[in-house]
Amino acid sequence: MLVSTKVLFKHCYGKFAIGALNIWSMEQTLALFRAGEKTSSPFIVQMTPVARNYAHSEMLIGMVRAAAKIYPKAVYATHIDHGDEMHVLNAIESGSFTSVMIDASHDPFEENVKRTRAIVDKAHEKNISVEAELGVLSGVEDHLSVDEEHALYTQPEEVEAFVGQTNCDSLAVAVGTSHGAYKFSGGDGLQFGILKEIQQKLPGFPLVLHGGSEVNLDDIKRINATGGDIGMSAKGVSPEELMKSIAYGVCKVNIATDARLIWTRVHREFFNSSPELFDPILPGKTYMDELEKFMTEKFELLGSAGKSGQIK
Repeated sequence: MLVSTKVLFKHCYGKFAIGALNIWSMEQTLALFRAGEKTSSPFIVQMTPVARNYAHSEMLIGMVRAAAKIYPKAVYATHIDHGDEMHVLNAIESGSFTSVMIDASHDPFEENVKRTRAIVDKAHEKNISVEAELGVLSGVEDHLSVDEEHALYTQPEEVEAFVGQTNCDSLAVAVGTSHGAYKFSGGDGLQFGILKEIQQKLPGFPLVLHGGSEVNLDDIKRINATGGDIGMSAKGVSPEELMKSIAYGVCKVNIATDARLIWTRVHREFFNSSPELFDPILPGKTYMDELEKFMTEKFELLGSAGKSGQIK
């Protein structure tokens, strides 16, 4: 069942969070739907502009629609992640998305408000929810690259005015995470003091945690053991931090890096141990199983497992 993120957040606020996986392949799509239906967990299927350029938006949407037919009990929303005006307006007109994100976070406050409000007005005409971002995350996310020194925490004193002026439906906040495999290069972790202040300014308003992957060091060790070269200083968001953030209004947790690390680990190990093989279907099946297992554990951690029946 395709639903709005607004509906999901209304049910989950302060109780559990919704996992949002960035997809770019058939294997990821099937694994996500399989895990969602088996655990009776609502989830969000996300697509970045780069993924849409890679696989074409029609291909990605086609995979999602096919997966929804294969797993008819799945409860999910569709979302454009980190879109600019071109991608977001295209998504709105397509009729295939229940949520879009306009990312103007790199702009000055007033310009961010202006660009976000323009998208909100267009999206709300078609009952599509809008996620905005205030504050800048460091790291790398597809085409985005922000140096650590330019990373800015969300300023709690700005959030009330921003939401009021834009009329956005959820807010991605910069509270210490970053994109890519290096979530906390400074080692400080999530800034719960900032989250608390934001919640006090916006009681009951859904917040979004970007860069929410855990970054499993065992995956990195196994990748490096089979020819990879990922730094061991990589660090993600701990399960304890994710669980704690829910009480502060975090309703949506974005996941991308973990899925990529699992893909890399599975394929490196497969072809390293079986160099004579070349059929991509074989490691592809393993990847689906591993990603399904990972998403199942993530849904249970976020408290969303068993909650699909509550969504109307």
